[in-house]
Amino acid sequence: MLETLFQNPSQQILAKYNSQIRQITEIGNLFKTFTDYQLQERSKELKKRLQSGEPKPVIINEAFALVREASDRILGLRHFDVQLIGGLVLTEGKIAEMKTGEGKTLVALLPTFFYALYGKGTHVITVNDYLAKRDAEYVGQVHRFLGLTVGLIQEEMTPQQKKENYQCDVVYVTNNELGFDYLRDNMAFQAEELVQRPFFYCLIDEVDSVLIDEARTPLIISGANEAPTEKYIQTAKLATVLKPDVHYKVDEKAQTATLNSTGVSLCEQALGIGDLYNPADPWMSYILNSVKAKELFQKDKNYIIDENNEIVIVDEFTGRTMQGRRWSDGLHQAVEAKEGVPIKDESQTLASITYQNLFLLYEILSGMTGTAKTEEGEFEKIYNLNVVPVPTNKPIMRKDLSDLIYKNQYQKWRSIAEECVEMHKIGRPVLVGTTTIEKSELLAALLSEYGIPYQLLNAKPENVESESLIVALAGCQKAVTIATNMAGRGTDIVLGGNPKLLTQSLLKKYFNNQAESLKPEELSCFESFEMLNEQNNLQSKINTLIEKPILELEAYQSVEEKKFLELYKRLLQLKEINSEQERRLIKDLGGLHVIGTERHESRRIDNQLRGRAGRQGDPGSSRFFLSLEDKLLRIFGGDQILGLMQNMGFQDDTPIESSLLNRSLESAQKKVEAYYFDTRKQLFEYDEALNVQRNCVYQERKRILQQDNLRNWVLDYADRSLYDLFLCLGQNNDEQVKNNLQMKLQNLLGLPFKICTFQSSIEESDSKSSLEFLQQQVQITYDLKELEMESIEKGLLRELEKSFILQHIDYSWKEHLQKIAFLRDSIRWRAYGQKNPLTEYKKEAFNYYTIMLAEIRHRVVYFVFSSKIILQ
Repeated sequence: MLETLFQNPSQQILAKYNSQIRQITEIGNLFKTFTDYQLQERSKELKKRLQSGEPKPVIINEAFALVREASDRILGLRHFDVQLIGGLVLTEGKIAEMKTGEGKTLVALLPTFFYALYGKGTHVITVNDYLAKRDAEYVGQVHRFLGLTVGLIQEEMTPQQKKENYQCDVVYVTNNELGFDYLRDNMAFQAEELVQRPFFYCLIDEVDSVLIDEARTPLIISGANEAPTEKYIQTAKLATVLKPDVHYKVDEKAQTATLNSTGVSLCEQALGIGDLYNPADPWMSYILNSVKAKELFQKDKNYIIDENNEIVIVDEFTGRTMQGRRWSDGLHQAVEAKEGVPIKDESQTLASITYQNLFLLYEILSGMTGTAKTEEGEFEKIYNLNVVPVPTNKPIMRKDLSDLIYKNQYQKWRSIAEECVEMHKIGRPVLVGTTTIEKSELLAALLSEYGIPYQLLNAKPENVESESLIVALAGCQKAVTIATNMAGRGTDIVLGGNPKLLTQSLLKKYFNNQAESLKPEELSCFESFEMLNEQNNLQSKINTLIEKPILELEAYQSVEEKKFLELYKRLLQLKEINSEQERRLIKDLGGLHVIGTERHESRRIDNQLRGRAGRQGDPGSSRFFLSLEDKLLRIFGGDQILGLMQNMGFQDDTPIESSLLNRSLESAQKKVEAYYFDTRKQLFEYDEALNVQRNCVYQERKRILQQDNLRNWVLDYADRSLYDLFLCLGQNNDEQVKNNLQMKLQNLLGLPFKICTFQSSIEESDSKSSLEFLQQQVQITYDLKELEMESIEKGLLRELEKSFILQHIDYSWKEHLQKIAFLRDSIRWRAYGQKNPLTEYKKEAFNYYTIMLAEIRHRVVYFVFSSKIILQ
């Protein structure tokens, strides 16, 4: 007992899973004696046993041993014990925190194989299309070997292709595409258009990036809405005249802008209007968006302008461009006006969902990342996910040095450049992490002045294309790599370089007429192949062959393809020898050195950057260079530190190195994390009320899509509409109101007589019989309508029923979303009346929802009963 108490967390986790790992290893020793065919047959047997109700733990052990053996045979990679622990954590529906370089991609094979045996489909979520495709093709070979089907969802696929892929046992898909496919499914007009099946098990790679960083912004499918382009252009010009603190105030922390009385007066005078808040002609939202676009949204930081002259958002957490995503509420148009690019139409929300509610639709949810412990509270509260830190295969040898804080940006960047020069001279590889594209290019220009060669990896399209090669080279001797962010790159930085990727690079260079850049020993490998190439004209096949996995190449039978495989293996062997020699040399020098140029608002992003050094027991180091002009320091106490530096007589070029300051910075980051957690929590809480309504509407839609005959559905809508109006009719004594309601009832149902002719007043004693009489009339009227339609075309009314119901559900839901958006924007003012805005929001949202349902019923009944065939 005492031993358990004094064990560190890693030892406790090892102890917890130790017996299970032993059992998996024992079964694995048996599987080593199996033929490939026997392994594949065991996979089928496991599926039958699991679905027949055999205990889950027994199947898990065998499944893991099976995947471990298959991976060893197919990929040449055998799971370490700690990777098996990671797989067990994921199978339990938890988050496995595994450090960079611990082989998370390989770990994902274990739980996905086990849950795929249920036959309900499993999803592996990646942060971009490249990683989804790479994993489906490479590690997906193991699943295919064991008899499972592997699907891949890509943005450019047709609905039919997506449908086929979603039916597979294991599906690799990005979080964006999964969400948009879910929303599109719930806007479909035919059952055949649905591409997804019910959600079962989900494994999210880089789970913190998806469930934390991207959870601030909901996924939205929108339709065009005419934009007042002139207003954006006018307010963009006006924003250049307005001055901070004189006319407006900007809160960087809250990302908001407010006009003061001087600013309001100037704007009203400049625009020649009397009231910026006039509901008939509102201007304030346009002005504030233009001010925010000017002050808070910077080119090459928050967005870039692409080759099509369009504004493309840059994700601050991954450093990647977000094609097709737009800021909402007119902000994107304000940025377009500021940059002078064509202003696209505003959008109206047709369907939306937050990532929180999307992923909570899964029966079982799990995830893996290198950095999750700092956000453990949010994972537990929002997603009911526990974080389990998985021990590393080898001890971490990285040294994290104290931050250096300079007075100004100039001194900071000069010191960073000098540090790169020093490391380059020694021969150590350097990775520099920057927060924006602009700063990455600033450092690149500085290094060019010093004559230091570098590789630049940022969100600009020309750099993204060579991403995997840049990361592969980042561990080479004397390499200097500048990157905007290293989260979710999917490729480890290997000391000495990645032999496989370097081999592919050599092949591409040679066959793209860049042979002069190759070394003599590399060129000699091509001599025998060149003769064959001249005889067989292989040039057209080369690019395809280069991208193929080695196992696929080994399956080829033609002479030229076998010759190409021979060349590939010879080059790979050469690069492996060179890389190993370089690796030993770099390890002796101290390994990869990571430089951070600014503390991020989230500690996780800093930890992701640090984690690039010291993978699999390699040595390494990291250090952050900061200045008092950095955003985080400027917002949280930069003035106090500056006063301290001046009082102590520090020179401009002398940095402060203090563990006390490091703790202060970490405290500031915790405050920012807490602020953003509150933002996401509030978004989740407000969307939770809408989510119940969304699920009801979407389930109703799906039931409608799956029905061939909706006659009873429409009659039910009619009965309920009758009851709604009849209730109003009975509760009013005013004669004029009664007459209006009677007319509405008559028009709604298209009855050929006036209701008042059979009953002048409705008393409570006979209201039931009156309602029954009207229901009978509805049945008769609908039978006549059906005869009329069927005489024209068989099945016509059935088509009209489905079309009208779906159209009016979608139309009413779109209107409802607009009302909810306005409600959410205005509800906070109720706090001044001592009311809880969230409680008030839920009440109002429910009232809107009941009104919407009644409107759907009334509209559908009116349109179905009033529809007529016009013959030409």
